[in-house]
Amino acid sequence: MPPIPRSQSGEMPFLDHLEELRWRIIYSLGALVIGIAVGFLVTFKLDLIGVLQRPVHPYLRGQTLVFTHPGDTFSAILQMSFVVGIVIALPVIGYNVWAFLSPALYRHERRVVIPVLLSATLLFIGGVALAYFLVLPLTLKFLFGLEAESLTPMITVSEYFGFVTSMCLAFGAVFEVPIVIVGVSALGIVSPQALGKFRRYAVLISYAGAAIITPGDLLTTTLALAVPLYLLYELSVAVSYVIFRRKARRKAALAAEEGVPA
Repeated sequence: MPPIPRSQSGEMPFLDHLEELRWRIIYSLGALVIGIAVGFLVTFKLDLIGVLQRPVHPYLRGQTLVFTHPGDTFSAILQMSFVVGIVIALPVIGYNVWAFLSPALYRHERRVVIPVLLSATLLFIGGVALAYFLVLPLTLKFLFGLEAESLTPMITVSEYFGFVTSMCLAFGAVFEVPIVIVGVSALGIVSPQALGKFRRYAVLISYAGAAIITPGDLLTTTLALAVPLYLLYELSVAVSYVIFRRKARRKAALAAEEGVPA
């Protein structure tokens, strides 16, 4: 990206902000394209398509997934590559978001960028892992348990992998909620005290959101997402309190140096 001119105060004109935003978006999209390309190779090398089929195999009665269009297999590979590509590109996308916002942040606030990027990536991976290893088997068990013995399951490749990738992406996105909560708390938009008072509503929202995202029963599979989601909320509240107290101590120390009451 070409250097963006700044004034002596470090500020940029509005049009230059738009130019920087354009380049940040281009870099992020480029990272996503490269990530998808790498994901395409990883899908072939590690046979991720075969791995993703394992949860549904016990319910196919000795059959295999079928496809009704010549491009169904390619679409399944592309969907899996997209999930892998997001995981690979997430740190780069997060860095570009931080680089665009960093001029408005204090020096001590910029130090948290590496932990935030690492946490965002790990949370996304954790959400995908929870969807695949726990929620997907429970959902398939529930859904196939409703079928009659006289019916023969004939699941297509496109529908199954669309179902799996959508669930994994949804869980990965939901697991990014703590990053958002900590971010708005660090910016002073929401106080930790307000987050603490919101607990009773957080329980309901976690369960309602989990019921919408998970296509299985309203107990087992929903709780499999609602419980971790609420625990992540509590973790966000705890981190917000830590950030709030550090900002208060820093403000008090600065006020003491200047001889102004905190």
